[in-house]
Amino acid sequence: MNKIITVLICVIVILGAMITAVVISRPKDNQEQLNVETQVAEENILDECTDEYEEMQQNELVETNAEEVKISPNCSFTVRTYYKGCGHITSQYNNIPEELVNKTETELKEMYPEYMVETFKSNEVVVYVEKEGECGEHYLVKDLDGKVVIYERLSDGTERLLEETSITTDYLPETDKIQMEKGIEVNR
Repeated sequence: MNKIITVLICVIVILGAMITAVVISRPKDNQEQLNVETQVAEENILDECTDEYEEMQQNELVETNAEEVKISPNCSFTVRTYYKGCGHITSQYNNIPEELVNKTETELKEMYPEYMVETFKSNEVVVYVEKEGECGEHYLVKDLDGKVVIYERLSDGTERLLEETSITTDYLPETDKIQMEKGIEVNR
């Protein structure tokens, strides 16, 4: 019985507090709220600083401490090569050569005039170069005595045996066997 009375008293106190808070926080109808307006002073403040600032605006500013981007020692160096013979582009990813560390883009262009710079950041350099011939990633898959063999196609048009596999051609469909006799071109 004591618990019930205690709970009822707590509920009544909480409801009374909530009603009191609502009544106090609500503005009265007959009381006007105050509106405060601030006015900005329109007077001009003049001193030495404003005169110097106006002179600086009129004179042409010359930048005296311009930071040039330089290659960092942990920079990635990518050479993208276009091969005119086959039309392929290869990308070779390397660490930056020591002689290029702390060089600017202009210095890189002077050292490697055959390269076109595509990206130049302190942590990434990408250059592009065009070369005659083929990329060396062209292969022929052929049938030799019932086995699959792989030839590398050289830039002069000849073929060099690269690998003799133990894969037999006995179970291939006839159309594939005919293609294997001529050679199937494969690019890496």
